[in-house]
Amino acid sequence: MRTMSAKDAKNSFGMLLDFARAAPVQVEKHGRPVVVVMSVEEFERLNEPPKRLGGRAPEMVKVGR
Repeated sequence: MRTMSAKDAKNSFGMLLDFARAAPVQVEKHGRPVVVVMSVEEFERLNEPPKRLGGRAPEMVKVGR
């Protein structure tokens, strides 16, 4: 995973967006990871319910199954 300092992310925000559209980018502050910036498509893919549980996964998590 590509990393950028918070200062570089601030000063080169357009470049951060370009990188994040291709693959997630970890932003660090004082050498420690703070956030990961990713494309909307990747975010939506990660938030999809698992296929084997179907669309009931969020409902099952609430119930504690």
